[in-house]
Amino acid sequence: MPPIISLTICNGAAITAGDFGSTPSRSLSIIAAVGEVAVKVIVQKFGGSSVADLDRIERVAKQVVATKQKGYEVVVVVSAMGKTTDELKQMALEIDENPPTRELDMLLSVGERISTALMAIAIQKHGVPAISLTGSQCGIMTSASHSHARIIDIRPFRVLDELEKGHVVVVAGFQGTSYKREITTIGRGGSDTTAVALAAALNAERCEIYSDIAAVHTADPKVVLDAKRLAEVTYDEMLELSRHGAKVLNADAIAFAKNSKIAIYTRATFDPAAAGTVIRANPPDTPRAITGIASKKEVLAVTVHGDAIKQALELLASCKLLPDFVCSTTSNGVMAVFSKASNVGLLATLKNLLAGWDAKIETDLATVTAIGDIAVHEDLRECALPVLQKITGIKGMILTPSALTLVVPEAQVDEITRTLHKALIGPRTVDDQCQ
Repeated sequence: MPPIISLTICNGAAITAGDFGSTPSRSLSIIAAVGEVAVKVIVQKFGGSSVADLDRIERVAKQVVATKQKGYEVVVVVSAMGKTTDELKQMALEIDENPPTRELDMLLSVGERISTALMAIAIQKHGVPAISLTGSQCGIMTSASHSHARIIDIRPFRVLDELEKGHVVVVAGFQGTSYKREITTIGRGGSDTTAVALAAALNAERCEIYSDIAAVHTADPKVVLDAKRLAEVTYDEMLELSRHGAKVLNADAIAFAKNSKIAIYTRATFDPAAAGTVIRANPPDTPRAITGIASKKEVLAVTVHGDAIKQALELLASCKLLPDFVCSTTSNGVMAVFSKASNVGLLATLKNLLAGWDAKIETDLATVTAIGDIAVHEDLRECALPVLQKITGIKGMILTPSALTLVVPEAQVDEITRTLHKALIGPRTVDDQCQ
């Protein structure tokens, strides 16, 4: 996925280029009232589980106040409370299985507005001035693509004004406004992108992403109990993990961070002292062939055979239905794989589009991906092959220079994740496992 925006930090000023052309930005260096000491800015993002109820919101507010009291200017980005976004989307789907995306954006953006206001109230309760702002009030300008807009410009004048007043600024993640003055949403996990974009625009010291889990692991620790913490990962490693389903960070946010050279620190919301992960350009001290195993549920696949393959793929492309990837199947066909979670009404659209075609549409699928250099390491391929031969139910497979991806029934995803992790990461060395 290409970087979302070209943003360069020059002497404290952010210069952005997008659909709006080049616009001079005011200085993004915030100077303390006393002397010429630059005040450090930290951007902290808290996900839906971190603000799922009022008790959690108050606990997060205390952490934000503690950061402010250490002398930092703080920008807080919050997601909607708990499962609010899913619940709002389900309401729309009960009315229409393919709701207008413009109205869906208007509906879903409400969730973050609720949590920002409650968070600002909770922070003020502790005697620290705070203000809640929507994405548009923060100057987050996006493309006009509803439900999956891209950030193309940041004009954080209001944020700067509030920081200079000593306020904690609480920002609604996941949303912005287009050049058509329409409310837009940035897509699943978009609050991560909001946080990184603001950190870049404000020349923040760092961007901290808080969630249930402190660190990035070699697999989901809820699935693989002996998954290992990764103290440091590169942007490229994290991009692959995120694109293939790792839930710690959104892939667009990583692409933005890489382009803007913003270091990201992951933390556990209610155990901030726990060791986390740093995501930045520098490679880890110890090179590794396999970074981790990631999985993605809610996957849909279209399989075609023979002469229909090329025509079917061209038809999908002409309708802007671009799959996550295309792979070969165990039945010598070609499979186009889509993420249902990011495509509202996708199943209905595909059924209508491919009616009369010799095409098979399968739901309730998932992908399991080993991220690493399997393609260039013969010993890893030799180790993986017998493991793959023992796995039943594989629908499709693709090997790239940076990942091996399997398409499997969703019911088997956790079991296969554990199997691959044990074979490729679990032992001290690959040779130990292969013996």
